[in-house]
Amino acid sequence: MMRTDRRSASPFRMRRILGALLALAGPMTVAAARGADLPPRVSVDQGTLEGRRVRLNDSMLLEFQGIPYAAPPLGELRWKPPQPVASWQGVRKATRFAARCMQLPLFGDMVFRSNGMSEDCLYLNVWTPARDAQAALPVLVYFYGGGFAGGDGSENRYDGASLASRGIVTVTINYRLGVFGFLALPELAAESPAHASGNYGLLDQNAALRWVKANIARFGGDPKRITIGGESAGSISVNAHMASPMSRGLIAGAIGESGALIAPIAPQPQAEAQKQGTAFMRKAGATTLAALRAMPAAALLAASAAPAQEMDPDIDGLFLTEPPAATFARGDQAGVPLLLGSNTQEGFYPNLLGKLPPTPANYRAAITRIFGDQADRALALYPGRDQAQVERSATDLAGDLFIAHSTWRWMDLQRRTADAPVYFYLFARPRPAKRHPSPGERPDPGAVHSGEIEYALGNLDSNPVYAWTPADHKVSRVFEGYVEHFIKTGNPNGHGLPAWPAVSKAGGPVARQRIDVDTRTVHDTGAARQAFLQSFLATHPAIELP
Repeated sequence: MMRTDRRSASPFRMRRILGALLALAGPMTVAAARGADLPPRVSVDQGTLEGRRVRLNDSMLLEFQGIPYAAPPLGELRWKPPQPVASWQGVRKATRFAARCMQLPLFGDMVFRSNGMSEDCLYLNVWTPARDAQAALPVLVYFYGGGFAGGDGSENRYDGASLASRGIVTVTINYRLGVFGFLALPELAAESPAHASGNYGLLDQNAALRWVKANIARFGGDPKRITIGGESAGSISVNAHMASPMSRGLIAGAIGESGALIAPIAPQPQAEAQKQGTAFMRKAGATTLAALRAMPAAALLAASAAPAQEMDPDIDGLFLTEPPAATFARGDQAGVPLLLGSNTQEGFYPNLLGKLPPTPANYRAAITRIFGDQADRALALYPGRDQAQVERSATDLAGDLFIAHSTWRWMDLQRRTADAPVYFYLFARPRPAKRHPSPGERPDPGAVHSGEIEYALGNLDSNPVYAWTPADHKVSRVFEGYVEHFIKTGNPNGHGLPAWPAVSKAGGPVARQRIDVDTRTVHDTGAARQAFLQSFLATHPAIELP
């Protein structure tokens, strides 16, 4: 009969043995072994994080909010490339969204869950279905939109739970905005080893990508299968990362929703960006870079407000060494699968006509003011013989000049020079009526800019403003299904989804997936007008609309 040593069963000894075994098992296994009722923990390079469990339908997910990926860009680190984040001792709670980056209240459709606003804002959020660090699931890193002036990774419409429930580790990040993210000055270039200034927000995104590459396996993600995605400024960012020598080797796929860093949204030369930055420094009342760095963040934000001071990406010589269009034309961009598109109502005819009624005479006058001696050619491509046609053509032209043309050019360059498939969409589902519309308010006739986000990411129910219908949920299931399969395989096609062919590399009609209740493939009809705009913008890079 075997004799038992009572000491071997002591609680203290058993805890030590169990702890040693769990430490060998890996961080995600540790989280599972601690029990389904305890918060999950993951060990990353800087320390241990404690998140929380969330349930979506029948899926139990792990959610980690407010994870630092870079040092707070404060004091002397203001307007410097992001620096490595410091390690911490003990367990860091990751159960609240961190502060959003400094920004003016510019956009009424942004609903934040962030913990206030601060310069200390370089944090990211992770949703994962994994219970095992060896899961090697595909990863999406999503950049928010907002014109590089607003936005936050905590917004409901970007919530990662729905995609995580489909087997994708989903990440949203914060990056510096406005004057904090894109100020360029000769003094900043002088102190930079690369003689670069500006693009700090894009460098933040790159730092977040590198953090994800180094740590996402601990959350069950595969660092070799990172897809980047974004809408508007987020889409423009995706285009820039595909071109950037700092980022293009980090990604396996790309999703662009409305926008590219291509004319009329091309990056500024650094000298022009520095000229604007110098004007801002004078406006802010500072005479030196040191004085500007010493100003309170609120004062800098106020100085950028009246009149509004737009600051955008530039060719800084570090993140971007040339315009992305040049990189794509030469075929030096990331040669990865690309899914991209735009919406049917990216602009609206009043953007072109102002407060004037949409008559043929007013439309012709607007076309002449914009295109000068090329007005007749523009009218042939964007005709306006009666009011209905004016409304359609002016809406199309306003959308093209705003963001749709840059998206089309991105598609065209990638299909011509990359050895990877390109999938091109046109989102056509207008949002339904609002639950509580203002008197006389009607739904938009087309799919407005940013209107596709909740559909694509499976977050319709997170937006209570609109009275979503079963048809809207059908469109969302299809669009999110495409996004899911693309992230997993580089191809949006999957069981139960309408077939979506890649764009042909050869000439001829461009296959485009029209996403609506009756999602189907159509032939894009915009090639001639996009060629005209490309030619016109080559010699008229700045177009002023009313």
